[in-house]
Amino acid sequence: MKFLKFLLLFVSLNAFAQQGGMWIPSLLEGMNEEEMTSLGSKLTAEDIYDVNNSSLKDAIGHFNGGCTSEVISPKGLILTNHHCGFSQIQSHSSLENDYLKHGFWAKNFEEELPNNGLFIEFIVSIHDVTNKVLAAVNEQMTEKEKQSALDKTSNGILKTWPKETWQDAKIKAFYKGNQYFLFVTERFDDIRLVGAPPSSIGKFGSDTDNWVFPRHTGDFALFRIYADANNRPAKYSENNKPYTPKHFLPISLDGVEEGDFTLVFGFPGRTNEYLPAVAIEHITKDYNPTNIAIREAALKVIDEKMKADDEVRIKYASKQARIANAWKKWIGENLGIEKSNAVEKRRAFEATFTKALKEKGLEKKYGNILPEFDRLYKDFAPVNIKRRNFIEVFLTTNELMQMTFRTYQVMEAIKNNPNVFEPAKADLSARLKKIHKNYNVDVDRGVFNSVMPLYTNHVDASIYDKTAFTNLDTALKLLEGTPEEVLNNINNDAAYKYAKPLIDEFFNVIDKEFQKKNEPITALQTQYMTALMEALPNARYFPDANSTLRVTYGQVRGYSPRDAVYYNHVSYLDGVIEKYIPGDYEFDVPQKLRDLYAAKDYGQYADTNGKVPVCFLGTNHTTGGNSGSPAIDANGNLVGLNFDRVWEGTMSDMNYDPEICRNIMVDVRYILFIVDKYAGAKHLIDEMELVHPKK
Repeated sequence: MKFLKFLLLFVSLNAFAQQGGMWIPSLLEGMNEEEMTSLGSKLTAEDIYDVNNSSLKDAIGHFNGGCTSEVISPKGLILTNHHCGFSQIQSHSSLENDYLKHGFWAKNFEEELPNNGLFIEFIVSIHDVTNKVLAAVNEQMTEKEKQSALDKTSNGILKTWPKETWQDAKIKAFYKGNQYFLFVTERFDDIRLVGAPPSSIGKFGSDTDNWVFPRHTGDFALFRIYADANNRPAKYSENNKPYTPKHFLPISLDGVEEGDFTLVFGFPGRTNEYLPAVAIEHITKDYNPTNIAIREAALKVIDEKMKADDEVRIKYASKQARIANAWKKWIGENLGIEKSNAVEKRRAFEATFTKALKEKGLEKKYGNILPEFDRLYKDFAPVNIKRRNFIEVFLTTNELMQMTFRTYQVMEAIKNNPNVFEPAKADLSARLKKIHKNYNVDVDRGVFNSVMPLYTNHVDASIYDKTAFTNLDTALKLLEGTPEEVLNNINNDAAYKYAKPLIDEFFNVIDKEFQKKNEPITALQTQYMTALMEALPNARYFPDANSTLRVTYGQVRGYSPRDAVYYNHVSYLDGVIEKYIPGDYEFDVPQKLRDLYAAKDYGQYADTNGKVPVCFLGTNHTTGGNSGSPAIDANGNLVGLNFDRVWEGTMSDMNYDPEICRNIMVDVRYILFIVDKYAGAKHLIDEMELVHPKK
């Protein structure tokens, strides 16, 4: 394909201005390496990614499939965000041992806490398999036929790909299905909690400060990887030993200054940098606002209940954080798109693209793409909104509806195949137990009353007084008996009878219409990517994030979010004390931290001004999944821990703008200060390699 010859061609720029981008680590030689050097890096491409020797990539782990983590000691000590390990911290917490409120610090290996289901995955090697994968498809195929052929070919490649018995492999699409890479991986399943600060440090500022700067959150947690006697992945066993890594990150005590090079290495989840203007307009003006409203309604109820009851606070802490995170992100995304004039700029770019098609004689081949996008999105928008609203109500915010939804799926499976009755019943039982572990019926009823009117006019809160699902014992009794009896029990339950028509409509009408109308958009997006590269070959293209290992580099920089306002690149412990509100859910500060501040007992972790830095800003292009990613300096040392973006910059998932897009990182010296001086866990500091690269 003509497209392929452009994929690895990065055209020289007149100046190495910050461009953004999430780059494949195995393809950094050349343009990327030169750009990193111009920004201050002393690292080579091989320092970052090397198959034959240890390199930075060997210290970077995919944390539970949704965040990033890094190895920071020769004994497999792992650093990630507090919010990435939040559900594990919560699962070990109780009213008697409230690790969310008081923190947790293991004094030795024996005290480290195992976490069922938690895993960390490392990339062993990356391979371009584009030609092999695409050899199976042709232009005459329908989209379903193409996908079937791609899946069949990919599975065949994976079956024969050489790897060790304990390793795995996966193939991922890049550039909207125009390029494919195979990743050989190693997954470790024995991951133990080592240390976590109290939420008053790890979640300081909570919803108010989320996605904004200045930030003062010590968003970190420590885990450890355990391996078998051969240092290979293994399920949990008391006989397992701390993992000896191929590489771990030394930690710089010299900190960062404005203009310093930063490299963020991790597993960014999903971006859409090549959307047409009509899609960005749909998302920010129609799609986001409806979902924001649903989450806002749910959060109002949850927040009030959490503040009033410690038991509710513990149960709902993780759920509240998950709901609030995207809610505020979408608000900031909309603000950033408007502030950066992104839709109009994208339309201007599309005019340039259209002009290039004419100049290169490609108008007949690709000239229909942009008008077709306009037509397709006009038809697609209503069902896209309706489908997402259903997901927000039935799977994200309201747990009774989530229970009915999961029950519906199992009932349909049993009706279609009675032989799956026992395993399906066991699966549903496990799901119900998981939901009820952190369930409060009064909270959920309040959420139902708040969110359901935003989805349907038919709202019946009386179902809470009649249903068996709000009590685990009675819910499980619904599953007792023969398949016929179980079906009868469930179909007669008040909540299920209420929800079933809505779920029927979702599966049989809404989702089917969504899939039908989304398929041609997906195909057109692939064609658009091909057309862009062919019509504008001198432009610079990086692949969208897809939860694979990526490098994004930049510099430490402050920014101006609006007229007459400028945020410095760093925040300090002084700001924590300035924000302190005694007893407040978001801004309380532990007594010991206040005492350390009053005594200026900072150890070796203060900067040259005698202050403890807490967070700093960079121009690195990050997204969800980069939470927990290391911020690495010009020499390959750890200087910070990525955990957030500034509010106006959350639109970088669709439109990276170097003027206002900033990622937020915890300064590693604040992490060390909390571990050492606050927690007294000096034994963990002793594991690490602390360095002074600037001296």
